Amino acid sequence: MALLESIFGKKKKEFRATCPITKEPLEKGFGYLLTTAQIVASKKYWDLIMTEPETLSYTVSHFKNQTSGTQMRSMIFEKYASIQKPWIVSDSVINYFDVDKSAAKENAKKWWALEGNYSPTDIGAADHTLDAATFQTWKNYAILEAGRDKVR
Repeated sequence: MALLESIFGKKKKEFRATCPITKEPLEKGFGYLLTTAQIVASKKYWDLIMTEPETLSYTVSHFKNQTSGTQMRSMIFEKYASIQKPWIVSDSVINYFDVDKSAAKENAKKWWALEGNYSPTDIGAADHTLDAATFQTWKNYAILEAGRDKVR
């Protein structure tokens, strides 16, 4: 019976991951595990997000004092800042974040070993894991300032 199950049984689908920022597939065991708070607290990240092809028009509108652009930037911020689960990011963007890289790499290894079922203790939406003043500082930067240098 075991032989028949090994021949005809369903194969377990291989666990895979993709960096949510670059969309790069990550090889098993690679990458860095970050929290939403760590993602949100990065000027480089917000400058990248607010000047991507999909968001650049909102940034241009915002800096031309059009409220629709500012409203869309606010929605973009809320979308990313409210993510509850950890982020597995690639080597190509880890330098955007001011984090302990060795700890983030160790957390990624645990995450891979548990096939995505590992979460650091400070996981959750940024408004719940950052103090109110810090959260507001990053929210203000993301919505009001991010990308300014790239659209002048």
